Amino acid sequence: MNDQYQALYQTFRWLVPTQFNIAEACCHRWASSTPDARRIAIYHEDESGNREVWTYARLGEATNQLANGLMKMGVARGDRVAVVLGQRPEAVVAHMAIYSVGAVAMPLSAQSGPDALQSRLCDADAHVAIVDHASSANLLSISDNCPNLHQIIGIGFADERVLPWRSLLARQPGEFKTVQTLSSDPAILLYTSGATGAPRGALLPHSALIGSLPGFVASQDWFPRHGDVFWTPADWAGPEGLTDSLLPTLYFGHPIVATRARFSPVRAYELMERYQITNACLSPAVLRQLRQADPEPRDRYRLALRSIMASGQTLGAGLSAWCESALGVEPNEMYGTAEANYVVGNSRKRWPARPGSMGRPYPGHLVAVLDEDGRPAAPGQVGEIAVGRQDIHGFPDPVLFLGYWGNDTATQARCTGDWCRTGDLASADADGYLWYAGRVEDAFVAGGRRIAPAPIERRLMEHAAVSQAAVVPRPDAAQGTAVKAYVALAAETGLDERESLAETLRAYLAEGLPAHEVPAEIEFLDALPMTANGRVQRRILRQLEEDRALAAAKAGI
Repeated sequence: MNDQYQALYQTFRWLVPTQFNIAEACCHRWASSTPDARRIAIYHEDESGNREVWTYARLGEATNQLANGLMKMGVARGDRVAVVLGQRPEAVVAHMAIYSVGAVAMPLSAQSGPDALQSRLCDADAHVAIVDHASSANLLSISDNCPNLHQIIGIGFADERVLPWRSLLARQPGEFKTVQTLSSDPAILLYTSGATGAPRGALLPHSALIGSLPGFVASQDWFPRHGDVFWTPADWAGPEGLTDSLLPTLYFGHPIVATRARFSPVRAYELMERYQITNACLSPAVLRQLRQADPEPRDRYRLALRSIMASGQTLGAGLSAWCESALGVEPNEMYGTAEANYVVGNSRKRWPARPGSMGRPYPGHLVAVLDEDGRPAAPGQVGEIAVGRQDIHGFPDPVLFLGYWGNDTATQARCTGDWCRTGDLASADADGYLWYAGRVEDAFVAGGRRIAPAPIERRLMEHAAVSQAAVVPRPDAAQGTAVKAYVALAAETGLDERESLAETLRAYLAEGLPAHEVPAEIEFLDALPMTANGRVQRRILRQLEEDRALAAAKAGI
């Protein structure tokens, strides 16, 4: 392969305008142009299979109507407006209208429970929330506990406490002048998943969209091409769905497929065939479900996939090879966080990928692995991934977040000097490829040695029998702490089979890992605890081990 990486990375220059608004870039500029207004923005299917098509013209008109309505409600520049909706056109309208009035969109998962909704709404001091039937019960149950939540806009249900969406829009004109915003003005308040602790609100500027574009283009093998159609099953309330998928697709004026139905592999294949989806953001967990449901999908479905970006977990060589043979696509791994998105990854058409690696820093981003003293770590040494405030040419990186909402202490702990630390561990090889080693808080000491979970998990998931894996510390009377692995299997097995398989997996790990990294115990679960975004919740498993140790101590075992 012709490796174009260095030429692309060294010559890239940011062009960030002083004034920039996400809604103007993703909606209004297309809707205001007669030829572009007829472009399809959204293909939508609901839970019952009903379908509709939204053009950019329709999206623009509805956006203007909602923007007028929000202004009449008193929503002002910088106010937080919660969007508690699944994948549906109204969610896009809500985002575009909020950006249009200069307010801050606060996406929350429609699957969030009452406690999660209340904590975030109160923390952000949200003034308005937009919900549909799926999210209404949980939100209405806690609305009285959010004193500054003055208005709830409801879609598809009736309640005396709620202003109906259709009634609101019907009373508003279809013209609106977008409030001028600086590229550095706040646009999105994106709460972290809570996979490793209490969730915090990362405040993103309008420029964060521009900062994501090099990685999006590269990971989607130079999106857009004529006829490109994008889809992701990821929740639009998280980075994978919103900043990795929805907003970049609309920025380029292409259609995205939206569906509110519960994910199923069969339906996913049907969607890809029906809409001739060319580009997708699919987590490794989703890809494993697709492989298990139909290992040879092109025998049954007429697929048009040309590129897949995968994030959230390491793909593994086996899953990547299946994508290439069964889907006809070599997936590109990508790494980013809510605070610094789309900063590392692959682009297999432009530079070679290395199996198991996260990839290289995307053009425009200065990324380093720092040791405990804040200095660049030696090749192969595990340290914390950090993103530079400036790129290699000294220009500010537009992708970086502005800070954590109402938490200056956490912001200062994350961003010090010239670097924004990610909280993730990795090592870098001599050619600049990064190799993920887990979260900083997930690392632990066992037998006097530092253990990073990710390399062990990556090795486990390369075994054909393993579907998911998580490595945590287990309290141990002799050593203090031992290495423990939790594993979900790709197929059902009996108890006797699991006992022999545990030994098989330990022997398999010993072939590729140092002896101190081989788990002392492997426990099988039907499924690992996951966040809504498909990330393993290791803290739950760690707590399980601590609770078991405490119970054993009390019992005198």
